[in-house]
Amino acid sequence: MSVLAVAEHRQGELRDESYEIVTAGHQLADAVGGELDLVVVGGNVDEFANALKKEGVSTIYTINHGIEFQPTVYTQAVTALYDEIRPDIVLTPNSVNGLGYAPAVANRLGIPIVTDVVDFSSEAGLVLTREMYGSKVQTTVQTPTPAVVTIRGRTWEPTEADGSAERVDFDSGIDEASVRSTLLGFEETMEGDVDISSANFIVSIGRGIEDEDNLSLIEELADTLGATLAASRPIVDNGWLPRARQVGQSGKEVTPDVYIAIGISGAVQHVAGMKGADTIIAINTDPDAPIFDIADYGIVGDLFEVIPELIEAFE
Repeated sequence: MSVLAVAEHRQGELRDESYEIVTAGHQLADAVGGELDLVVVGGNVDEFANALKKEGVSTIYTINHGIEFQPTVYTQAVTALYDEIRPDIVLTPNSVNGLGYAPAVANRLGIPIVTDVVDFSSEAGLVLTREMYGSKVQTTVQTPTPAVVTIRGRTWEPTEADGSAERVDFDSGIDEASVRSTLLGFEETMEGDVDISSANFIVSIGRGIEDEDNLSLIEELADTLGATLAASRPIVDNGWLPRARQVGQSGKEVTPDVYIAIGISGAVQHVAGMKGADTIIAINTDPDAPIFDIADYGIVGDLFEVIPELIEAFE
């Protein structure tokens, strides 16, 4: 059983999803006893193909058409390559771009699609795991193959080990007449003073802070630790911190090395945005707070007593 994974790039750079999908594709190919192939559509295909020669990749197909993502081009390119090599699984990121062409590919090929997958197994055919209702429920889907599968970002670690994949240039025969949209450019939105989604160390505060004036204590801790300050939704709704610093289902998803949750109860909406952290440390007065269910380390105590001691210890 073979896997064809689709790389993703934007503004001349490969996105993290491209390396994550290699890890996921390699794992899936091993599970089903097959090979992993990769396809790069457009952009600097020479540079991208060299960068993606990672362990586990058998062949990298390059389709030199266009500079930036265009859904019709991707749909045609992936469909044409599928017809040529007949993979059992087409693997794409569950990103804005991925969802712009993956359903169309499945529709054209007349095969099932399963989106936002967080895990898979092959014990009884291809079994895919999805999370629903704000990650409160996990569901499994047993799907026939061939199939299109989109995977959730920041679920698999980006691959790093180099490999020796073969490169093949593929002529997908794009029908230019059917490409009816053109990318005019990019406009960056001003979301705030920091991108918490790329932070490696986060100190996050919840309603346990009680008052806006008390934020200075948490800011001092973050400065002492060299961490980025973030918050749960109540803090942002109160206007105490900008929305760019909100972690959670209605905020940003973060995957830092260390996440310190201070005065955060651990509602599922918040946990959905930070459960991918490598190490989670929780500080809360309630020993039964749900945040302790996912924390690696926990302190049951008053943050107004605990935080000053931490600041003193790390100064």
